[in-house]
Amino acid sequence: MIQKLIQSARQSQMTRRGVLAGVGASAAALALAACSTGGASSKPTAAKDQSSTDKTMTWANWQAYLDQDQAGNYPTLQAFEKKSGITVKYDVAVDDNNTYYAKVKDQLALGKDIGADTVCLTDWMVARLIRFGYVQSFDAASIPNKKNLTPALQDADFDPGRKKSLPWQSGFAGICWNKSKVPGGLKSIDDLWKSELKGKVGVLSEMRDTMGLLLLQQGVDISKKFSDDDYNKAIDKLTKEVNDGQIRNIKGNSYLNDLKSGDTLAAICWSGDITQLNAEAGDNWEFALPDSGGTLWSDNFVIPIGSPRKANAEELINYYYEPEVAAEVAAWVNYITPVVGAKEAAVKIDPDLADNQLIFPDDTTLANAHIFRSLTPAEEQKYQAAFQKVILGA
Repeated sequence: MIQKLIQSARQSQMTRRGVLAGVGASAAALALAACSTGGASSKPTAAKDQSSTDKTMTWANWQAYLDQDQAGNYPTLQAFEKKSGITVKYDVAVDDNNTYYAKVKDQLALGKDIGADTVCLTDWMVARLIRFGYVQSFDAASIPNKKNLTPALQDADFDPGRKKSLPWQSGFAGICWNKSKVPGGLKSIDDLWKSELKGKVGVLSEMRDTMGLLLLQQGVDISKKFSDDDYNKAIDKLTKEVNDGQIRNIKGNSYLNDLKSGDTLAAICWSGDITQLNAEAGDNWEFALPDSGGTLWSDNFVIPIGSPRKANAEELINYYYEPEVAAEVAAWVNYITPVVGAKEAAVKIDPDLADNQLIFPDDTTLANAHIFRSLTPAEEQKYQAAFQKVILGA
């Protein structure tokens, strides 16, 4: 069951985040324009690798997505730097797939350096980058630990044989709440619409997660073909809750700040983020998959076409596919690791980790996780446009 679900996940267009809310209309329009399914008529040429003389690199990633100590250091990354002699700038530059793409797409189209030698983005966005020729092919000999990739993820439909992408982490979208302020907890998406939470609810700017959960609540199987009417009914519900003032914010990764400040007391959220929030700001929040189900997604390493430090990036990717390193990361970020052997290594860190359903989910947990089906280019533009219209009105 686990292997079947994860395999389905890498065959679907999934994402953790969508268009960033709280921006002006022009910036939001830019993000929506980034969703265009068209590509350049000719694909750019990969940059010449300078790794032999330049022992530096930049890794662009999401917030709260790498093990970190109380001093703000990244222990596994520091160990890599010491082991490899490569100095790594870890850049928390990705708040949202679409807005990140909007910032770098022009450079990518020209084959220019975007300031990142590897970046972790979601399956559907990685599929776009590969289709447009915006990422470099891996040197298989430089990533021997690729053999540790879980079998279910070894042959993605957007990247057969995983020649240009490798999974970083997978996870769930569900619901969370402030335990002291919402003592009864939440069980369903409909619980977010309770009167006592008016103006204190946040939802994700990721269309597939927020709309996926609303569709599931309405009894729609998001892993199969659903109609425009199904989607529009869920959009109508989201619009109503925004217009009624029930929903305070629609945001990307910055939704965590609203939970910290108390601006929101409940939200549609990502699984591992809540563990990190509890670690940073006190054990005040709880995460759950709603009774109607949550969504399942994956993010992946890629090397942008203009990176002149490809070999350095490959050495870093290879390092993070060591089971012991993957286990250390998983124990901190609490997302599903794609590395075979990480579970056994994690047990040595803390035996309780083996039972953590956010890292090593069993069949029962995965049975309540659903994969948003692949969208046609026309559907993606249409559905994202409808979602974006709600964001602009929020």
